[in-house]
Amino acid sequence: MSQGRGSASLPIVVTVVSLLCLLVLLERADAATYTVGGPGGWTFNTNAWPKGKRFRAGDILIFNYDSTTHNVVAVDRSGYNSCKTPGGAKVFSSGKDQIKLARGQNYFICNYPGHCESGMKVAINAV
Repeated sequence: MSQGRGSASLPIVVTVVSLLCLLVLLERADAATYTVGGPGGWTFNTNAWPKGKRFRAGDILIFNYDSTTHNVVAVDRSGYNSCKTPGGAKVFSSGKDQIKLARGQNYFICNYPGHCESGMKVAINAV
């Protein structure tokens, strides 16, 4: 039986796809999970919680809080500094939110009146 053109490339394609799948699995296995604020959860004065921790892109932040009195809003640097929610910002409100960190700066606030100003905000740099 004769083999057509390209038949030798099939093992290469299979190898490349296998390696890509392995890389995806390794990235997920390497990701850490952090509960924001520790055992007390997402609450006031959480802004100092990241100190001393090393975050990586792909790590998961878990925000545990009372959804009747708090939320989590992914904001930009300006929203973080001003405690204002920019238009189009993603608002989480389940009380048990899981958010995957992107590479670079990640900013989160609670936008209930006065909460961000009372330290219910967190800035995390993921490498």
